[in-house]
Parts: sequence; structure tokens; C-alpha cells
Amino acid sequence: MRILTLAGMLLAFFAFPTLAADVHHAPHLDGAGLSLLWVIPFVGILLSIALFPLVAPHFWHHHYGKVSLFWGSVFTLSFLMFQGWNMTLFYLLEVYLLEFIPFIMLLLALFTIAGGIRLKGRLVGTPVLNTGILLIGTVLASFMGTTGAAMLLIRPLIRANAWRTRKVHIIVFFIFLVANIGGSLTPLGDPPLFLGFLKGVSFFWTMEHMFLPMVTASAVLLAVFFLLDTWMAGKEPGKPDSDDTTALAVEGTPNFLLLLGVIGAVLASSVDMGIAFTVHHVSVGWASVVQVSALLALTFISMKITRAETRDGNGFTWEPIREVAKLFATIFITMVPAIAMLKAGAEGPLGAVIRTVVDDQGNFVNAAFFWATGILSSFLDNAPTYVVFLNTALGESLTVQQLMTDFADTLTAISMGAVFMGANTYIGNAPNFMVKSIAEENKIPMPSFFGYMAWSVAILIPTFILLTLLFF
Repeated sequence: MRILTLAGMLLAFFAFPTLAADVHHAPHLDGAGLSLLWVIPFVGILLSIALFPLVAPHFWHHHYGKVSLFWGSVFTLSFLMFQGWNMTLFYLLEVYLLEFIPFIMLLLALFTIAGGIRLKGRLVGTPVLNTGILLIGTVLASFMGTTGAAMLLIRPLIRANAWRTRKVHIIVFFIFLVANIGGSLTPLGDPPLFLGFLKGVSFFWTMEHMFLPMVTASAVLLAVFFLLDTWMAGKEPGKPDSDDTTALAVEGTPNFLLLLGVIGAVLASSVDMGIAFTVHHVSVGWASVVQVSALLALTFISMKITRAETRDGNGFTWEPIREVAKLFATIFITMVPAIAMLKAGAEGPLGAVIRTVVDDQGNFVNAAFFWATGILSSFLDNAPTYVVFLNTALGESLTVQQLMTDFADTLTAISMGAVFMGANTYIGNAPNFMVKSIAEENKIPMPSFFGYMAWSVAILIPTFILLTLLFF
């Protein structure tokens, strides 16, 4: 309930009248002049997520919020000391009002609504059924978002495999496919593609150009999963109860209508409705206010119309969304310098990364765009990373229309990198961490941060090499 109390406070804040400020003289962080030391707090929170669950799991479970607050405070106080209160206040407001609040409210709505939908009855986690659920989730992700599809299907998948002792691989492949690669076909699927849509990439361009790469990657991963799951199922000491003949049924069906409402709220955020208010050079549009308000309303409606027995049957608790909120609140603010360094271009501290995507003759290296966007999207927010490389490709002379037509392969490479490689780490895409938390709540011993990366290196990297050879 503390999450919803916070949400109510945020909604009240959005209701404040417009506060005048001069947006034309907003502070600007020059990434070209930053030292790489500024990434220490960001690396600190990442290493905390990676190492504490291994070396001090009890401490982490009870105090991860305090650890996150520590790194956020280290960054904010250092930023205040060296950049001044004007710059610090601007970026705090920009990050939390324009990015974090819409982000966490979307996750909260999807988490709550999907948690109110329960698939009852006999559902046995055989290799065929598990592969079928992954396939369905992969398709759904492009139309209801990776978070929506993941939150809808993760609990039925866990319940279907409750009889199995070896099931970590099922959750890992679920993250690969449903929480990431499946969101490739429309701007609704993943935030980077939605930002591309806002910048002028047509709605159906993504489906046309991402279809073959998405189908190829999905087919490879589903085939590998089916073989692996078949082998794992054969090693199980017991078999599920075959006497259960309970028919399948769905509880909480009105929540499906609320999911459509979430899609509508996301689309509404792309409409220019003017400025609602401005605080210290940060302008919040009415579209954002409408989106956040609608998401909060849908969340409350779901809580009111869903029976407690349905959520209890799903094993629903607020802990996964609470964990994501506390950790990503720090991740969002501490990655500001890293994003600024990337935006500084070839002459910035991370210029070596930018220079890899263009050869000595000024031609685009599409394979480099794919890998550079992807690797950075694995550790930074994939949405701003997508925008950085989109702007790099546009330069000073190209238009988005030209990029969609004359340089379609380059835009495809950027899109593939941002969406596909979000699966490389737990923090590459928001639903990754939520799926991990839900699995752990259900007593599934998920791999550590680096343990998960071992899976992604072993399974995903060869897949991405294949995609590079086929498409670039």
C-alpha cells in the first residue's frame, strides 16, 4: 500500500498550477567535459545489485532500499557540490518528473492489472506447453508491451511448472523472449521504439523491418529452449499428478479491458496537448499528466474490481514492484552523466564508442550500430541509448524519413540493438527485474546478476552473432 500512497502524492503534485520558469535558459550538462569518475555511483548501484545477493543475501533482502538510497545520495551530493544547486535541481526534476514517474506508474498499472488475471485449472509444464507459452508471450509483447505480456504470463508459467525441480532455465528464456525480443514489432512493444515513433518513425515501419530479425531470433531461441527443456524434463525425479482433470478457466477477465486502457494511456502520451506546468525549467506536458492520471485510475479500478481470492491464488504481493521502484529510482538519476557523455558525441569521454559506428570514409557501419547500441542498452536505459544512436545516425544533414528509407538497415540495427540486447542483463529492460523478483518470491533460485549474464553470453551472444551475419 505504500506504493499506492506514493502514487497518490505524485498525482496530487501533478495537480499543482503552472509554475513559471524560463525554459529557454535551462541548465545543460556538458558531457564532453565530464570525467569518467562520474559513473562511479552508477557502477556502484550495479555492483551492489550484482554482488550483495551473493555475499550478503540476508542483508540485501532487508536493506536493498537503503543501499540504493546510499548510491543515489552519493551522486546527488557530489553533483550538488561540483555542479551547483541550479543544475542539480534541474536534473532531479527532469529525471523524476519526465522519466521515472511515467515509467514506474506504467509498471505499477501493468503489474497490478496483470496480477488480477488468474488462469485456473490443470496446466502442466511440459516442454510443449512451456514452449507454447513462450511463443504466445513473444507475440503478445509487441502489442501489449513487454512488461504487460510478462506480467500476464509469468505467474501461470510458474504455476504450471511448480512440480518441477529444474526450472530456472524456463524463467531465463521467458526474460529473453517475452520481456525483450518479443517487443520488436510495434512502438507499443518497447520504450525505445515508442521514442522512435515520437520522433517520426512511422508506426508500421518497425513491423516491416524488424519482422525477419525478430522471427529469426525467436525461432532460434524457442528451438534451443525446447531441446533444453525436454532434456531437463527428462531428468525430473517425479511426474505431475495426471488425475487432476480440472478444466481451464480465467478469473479477473475485466482486467483485460483495463489492459486496453493502459495501451490507450501510453498512446495518449504521444499527443501534443500543451504544457501543464513548468518547474525550474522542466516542462511537464498535459499528455504526461493524462497518462499518469489514467494509469493510476486503472490501477485503483483493478484493485477494486478484483477479488482478493484471485490475487491470493496468483501469489500476488507488492514486493516486486517495490524493489523495482527503489532500485531504478537510483539507476535513473545516476546514469545522467553516462548519457550526457554519449550525447557529447565523438569528442566526448565515450567518443571511442561513437566513432566505431562510422568508418573513415564517413559510411555507417551497421553491425557496429547494432552492437554498440545493444551493449550500452544492456547496462543503461535502452530508451535514451536508442535516441543517442538515432541522433548520431541523423547527424546534421539526414532526416528521419531518409533514415527510414535510404538508411533503413542502419535504423534497423539501432532498433535491434536497443530491443534485443536489453535481455543481456537484469537491468537491460524493466520487466527483466520484475520477472526475477516474482520468480524468487515463488522460491525459484534465480541466477545472480553475473550468473544471469553467463546465460545471456552462452545463449544470446551466439544468436546475435548469427543475426549480424544474416542482416548486416
